[in-house]
Amino acid sequence: MSTTVLLAVLGAALLHASWNVVVKAGVSKVGGIAMMTVVQGIAGGVVILASPWPAAAVWPWLVASGVFHAGYKLFLAFAYEHGDLSRVYPIARGAAPMIVLLVGPLILTDALSPQEVLGIVVLGCGIATMAAGALRAREARRLIPYALGSAAMTAGYTIVDGSGARVAASAAQYVGWLFFLDMLIFTPLMVALRGRAIFPGTLRAWAPGALAALLSYLAYAVAVWAMTEAPIALVGALRETSILFAVLLGWLLLGERVDRWKAIAAVLIVAGVALTRL
Repeated sequence: MSTTVLLAVLGAALLHASWNVVVKAGVSKVGGIAMMTVVQGIAGGVVILASPWPAAAVWPWLVASGVFHAGYKLFLAFAYEHGDLSRVYPIARGAAPMIVLLVGPLILTDALSPQEVLGIVVLGCGIATMAAGALRAREARRLIPYALGSAAMTAGYTIVDGSGARVAASAAQYVGWLFFLDMLIFTPLMVALRGRAIFPGTLRAWAPGALAALLSYLAYAVAVWAMTEAPIALVGALRETSILFAVLLGWLLLGERVDRWKAIAAVLIVAGVALTRL
């Protein structure tokens, strides 16, 4: 992996953690993600108007991506309704590269090195520590399955998008279409579950969702481009350095408590990610 790609993915990780802070700080977590999805979809629509129509081979990847992204946001929104950013985010993001590294060899051509296997073990210890911390602190236990569901969806779209972007004419074209399809799938689903009230009636109330959409769009566009330049599993793992950013931002901006076990779990998760990267 070149230095340019490395720095770009680290920047995308910071952007990803930042949009999660915006959503978590909002009054309605589900509403914030719903607004973000609509704005992302509109931005994607603008991009695809200036792009050629995707080849037939790209469509299965795009449809699968739209489903995975919608599931990811659904689980993430519900997880944030039950737990802190600095608790939910490490579980949701830390488990994803572990799943990619376990499932990836069955789908991708990447082979697992001894360091990647060790990284999986360390990641697993970090996830278990974070989940156990939620129980010891008597936090809502329902956050754990939602966070793990989000991680499974993240692993799914990482594999799908890394492969799909390599088939598409460009990463920009692929990202534009995936966010447009994500809007078409996720928005009706959320309206059916929570009603139209999740969308505010004033433009000012849409500002947080628009900000989160901008940060998220940039973060993922960079990540998808990176997966066309470097191994998918490595990019997927490196993205999860956003875990440290999320814990720090949750502490600095949201006033969340970082206890000893939460800190240990975050360090273990990032250490596991680092091992998969080396």
